[in-house]
Amino acid sequence: MKIISTLIIAACVTSSLQAAEPKPLRMLLITGGCCHDYKEQKDLLKKGLEERANIEVTQVHTDDKSTKPPLAIVGNPEYAKGFDLVMHDECAADISNPESIKGVLKPHEDGIPGVNLHCAMHSYRIGNAGQKTEAGAERAMWFDYLGLQSSGHGPQEPITLSFVDEKNPITRGLTNWTTIREELYNNVVIRDGARPLARGKQTVRTKKKDAEGKEIVTEKDNEYVVVWSNEFGPKKTRVFSTTIGHNNATVSDPRYLDLVTRGLLWACGKLDDSGKPVAGYGPKAQ
Repeated sequence: MKIISTLIIAACVTSSLQAAEPKPLRMLLITGGCCHDYKEQKDLLKKGLEERANIEVTQVHTDDKSTKPPLAIVGNPEYAKGFDLVMHDECAADISNPESIKGVLKPHEDGIPGVNLHCAMHSYRIGNAGQKTEAGAERAMWFDYLGLQSSGHGPQEPITLSFVDEKNPITRGLTNWTTIREELYNNVVIRDGARPLARGKQTVRTKKKDAEGKEIVTEKDNEYVVVWSNEFGPKKTRVFSTTIGHNNATVSDPRYLDLVTRGLLWACGKLDDSGKPVAGYGPKAQ
């Protein structure tokens, strides 16, 4: 009887521990559209993020390379049902129909956190993206969600990242670094509620010839916010974004994946004040 009782107790303890294990975060990763190697990057992100956090990544992808890719989420405002987080990594500059954009934003208005990478900042634009928008205007829908309006970028040159909010849990303990050749996105407007986390500085060299045919090289430093957080809508949905991430070598860089992992955990409320995942949401091996 003692042996049976012991086995029953052990089984109950095991069952209780298993029940206490947090379920993985369910993340929807959206990729496709113009100008990037999304076919490779979607898998680099899935592998890198699942190695760093207790998360299961589901992919919605199209190989279409246009600026108006046929993304399965467009036209379906319930596309994020059942997910804890949506990561936008699409490049869809010419999906500009207001009703379509409202549908893309609906899950985030309802409180589902968002993470946005690189060309997501240049997607879902209405009218001239270089013209400043006022918060709340129809043209500003996507920018209000992001917390920042960007309209373009310079050439591909290395970008020096400097973290400007070192006490923020997303950036605490992270070290400044310089990327490979990457695109530095401009800042047209930064919303009042957005919180800059890192700035990027890029030196652009221009060559021209003088009247005598002698080549002259000039240099100009451009600097913009490249990592930030935002709270969106009446539910103050958490949103994390970075404009870095054009090339595969950057997307697969451990420093980049660490940063994006921090951002998604923060967005879901699973990052403690020290910048570490809360219990149960770190790498599955831990």
